[in-house]
Amino acid sequence: MHFKLIIAFVEDDKTDLVLDTARKNGAKGATVVNNARGEGTKQSKTFFGLTLEAQRDMLLFLVEEHLSRQILETIAKVAQFDTKPGTGIAIQIDVEDAVGVMHQVELLTQELEDKKYD
Repeated sequence: MHFKLIIAFVEDDKTDLVLDTARKNGAKGATVVNNARGEGTKQSKTFFGLTLEAQRDMLLFLVEEHLSRQILETIAKVAQFDTKPGTGIAIQIDVEDAVGVMHQVELLTQELEDKKYD
């Protein structure tokens, strides 16, 4: 089984929405890194040396490659990445190898077999 890693940087108020959407589209889990900091085309404003910006979370999804594009597009749509500047971005990268994911492989294999017989 081949995997992709989807990395999404989202405003913290959209984290649960993106997590739920990814799960509904086939993701079996995620890792959330809170308090990520980034900068877009415009630099963040500061006030007495303090940066005025919304908190961001980094979400990591290890997903089966056949599900990855659907998950990527769906989370981008619900989080409004392309329609509202500054809401976040998501990328996917190839995963050469992964360990510790046997439970996910078993679940995905069962789901594929169930679909084959429907």
